[in-house]
Amino acid sequence: MQIFETRKALQAHLTPLRHKALIIGLVPTMGNLHDGHLALVDAARQCCDFVLTTIFVNPLQFGPNEDLDKYPRTLADDYERLNSHHCDGVFVPPVSEMYPYGLKKQTIVSVPELSRHHCGSSRPGHFDGVCTVVTKLFNLTQPDMAFFGEKDFQQLQIIRKMTADLCIAVRIKGVPIVRTESGLAMSSRNTYLDEIQLEKAPLLFQTLKNTAVELEKGNTNFPALELEAEEKLQYAGFISDYFNISNAMTLEPATADDRSLVILAAAWLGKTRLIDNIQVSLHQ
Repeated sequence: MQIFETRKALQAHLTPLRHKALIIGLVPTMGNLHDGHLALVDAARQCCDFVLTTIFVNPLQFGPNEDLDKYPRTLADDYERLNSHHCDGVFVPPVSEMYPYGLKKQTIVSVPELSRHHCGSSRPGHFDGVCTVVTKLFNLTQPDMAFFGEKDFQQLQIIRKMTADLCIAVRIKGVPIVRTESGLAMSSRNTYLDEIQLEKAPLLFQTLKNTAVELEKGNTNFPALELEAEEKLQYAGFISDYFNISNAMTLEPATADDRSLVILAAAWLGKTRLIDNIQVSLHQ
């Protein structure tokens, strides 16, 4: 596995691969890799000739009171994990390499409609930071495919629309959520949870599943279902950020006519913010 720290070194390696018409797969991450990230690498390995993972803790997507400074950085372990999953290369640029003129002078990429609700309203500017860095990574690497986890469902839909709107020639591949045996969606921030919180955290997914069952039964009283779910979470010790039943394509509040739904949830457990979702397809 080759390690690249500069754009120049990375592009010097990728250019000959493109000339040979090899399929390049990109897996963007912020590091502290877990099985969810490695599932993206495995998915890329199945259909790409060269798999490139990026590890970059992107300051542009963190708010002023968020966990940029304490976000877990485990580079040596990450290299080991990537190597064991037959990743071909890893790009680990410093901030100065990605933002040579500073953050305040950086051109921003924004996808306004899909960013309005859910994490977009809870974390203003977050998705602008995500879209900006992903656009830069797409331009630097010019991959044929890019792989993103479905755990960040809103992010995935935003990146799909951004790619289509900006005519970026890359296929976006969503990879299913990887969960622990308890059902907890894998996340780098799970390392913040203590033992008691780890036992309680799977209740978020269980609540999503219970709500999905109600939808499949034909219950279309979405506000009541959302309120009931939030009350259950709060009773269990979570602080709910949102619990929204939405159209899976537009991410707007669901209507009774929608057939493809997604339930999006975010909640605080102690000082840790957890997100999760479940997709629901209703029969005609």
